[in-house]
Amino acid sequence: MLRSPIVRATIAGLVLLSTAGCHKRGGEHHAADVAKTTEDAKTTIAAVSAAYNAHDANKAASYDAPDYVSMFHDFPNAVGPAADAASMKQQFLDPATKFDLRIDSVSVSRGGDMAVVRSTYNFTSTDPKTKKVGSETGNWVAGLERQPDHSLKLAWSIGANTPTAATPAPAATPGTP
Repeated sequence: MLRSPIVRATIAGLVLLSTAGCHKRGGEHHAADVAKTTEDAKTTIAAVSAAYNAHDANKAASYDAPDYVSMFHDFPNAVGPAADAASMKQQFLDPATKFDLRIDSVSVSRGGDMAVVRSTYNFTSTDPKTKKVGSETGNWVAGLERQPDHSLKLAWSIGANTPTAATPAPAATPGTP
């Protein structure tokens, strides 16, 4: 029966029609729901920040993908949710520890399966030398990936402080060297 040219042509035509709906003209892909992924990324980052500031390391690490990598200055890299939670638990020995984020931008892949979030942060902690609470500002960039369960989880993050502005030297008085 499959030897009939009409049957083969009909099957080939049905296969082509079924796959034709997967592409737009000119080779473009279907537009992903970028707005949803953007909102999912913002929601995930807000939840991570809230859990961190509540000193709930396990909750904060629950937003990590299985192979998550954290790179933050003055801390060893943490690979995986368990290592990330352990690192946070060490940080939380200081009750002043706080990580306030302000999301500056979210970039989403065309497929909607990845997002990059750029934030500025204010990190508060106790200086081990002076025993005084202080803070630093910096930039935090995080990559998120869609998981098989459709959640959006942290794949990696990098935090780097920004130096404080130098105090300008006083202007020289005219006539002095």
